[in-house]
Amino acid sequence: MPPPIALTIAGFDPSNGAGVTADLQVFAAHGLFGVSAITALTVQSTLGVASVEPVSAQLLRQTLNHLSFDLPPQGIKIGMLATREIVSAVDDFLQAYTHENAAKQQIPIVLDSVLVSSSGTPLLDREGVHDLKEKLLGHVSWATPNWAELAILSGLEVSSLAGAEDALHALGERYPRLHAIATGGDQGGHPIDLLRTVEGEIHRFAGERIDTTSTHGTGCAFSSALLSRLVLGETPVAAVAGAKKYVEGALRYAPGVGHGRGPMGLLWLLRSL
Repeated sequence: MPPPIALTIAGFDPSNGAGVTADLQVFAAHGLFGVSAITALTVQSTLGVASVEPVSAQLLRQTLNHLSFDLPPQGIKIGMLATREIVSAVDDFLQAYTHENAAKQQIPIVLDSVLVSSSGTPLLDREGVHDLKEKLLGHVSWATPNWAELAILSGLEVSSLAGAEDALHALGERYPRLHAIATGGDQGGHPIDLLRTVEGEIHRFAGERIDTTSTHGTGCAFSSALLSRLVLGETPVAAVAGAKKYVEGALRYAPGVGHGRGPMGLLWLLRSL
């Protein structure tokens, strides 16, 4: 049997720490066959993002249509979107693809709401953020914002676990089919992720703070690992726990390259094979 196909729609990171190249590594580590549609080219390294050049929305539409015809994905991960036009192109694709037949409506679609890089570079324009909130969030099944992104998406202040829970409930009330995770890796101390299911339940996932500077692309890796596990049939709670454990392993096995925030060891699951 051929492996499940997973599609990543995201930016290109030439330093191979985040974006589509990282997502493809995560898919491979989980036994999935990955395909990709690039939304933007970036000039970046472990030292940060220097510049961003979005692809045309027309090129992205063509890429998505060609891929889905020949290699229909069983799960979709969405990362950096860059512009309002690209948000619209992705939203149109999701609606057309999931309405093609009833079975495809059940595939997991994970949105990693990449709004600003860790070095402070905006990765989605203001109009794009508006359309992401007004349109795209209603057509995905999962979202994985950090606290800063959750505040933008919910319109609420998020400075504590209680505040994060309130913001997750606000998102759930607005988007009833959305599982939402508030990732805590950008907070001090031991990171705690919060999952709000479509039933309105809150689950907490305590993590371990790993002493490393190789933290480039943690959000990409988590969301791609989550998608992989959902495609493989895990329950929401098991998929979140497994994705968190996977990222912890990738941090431990980081190759230690670069002079800034280095990449993780995303293929660490294959070390024992």
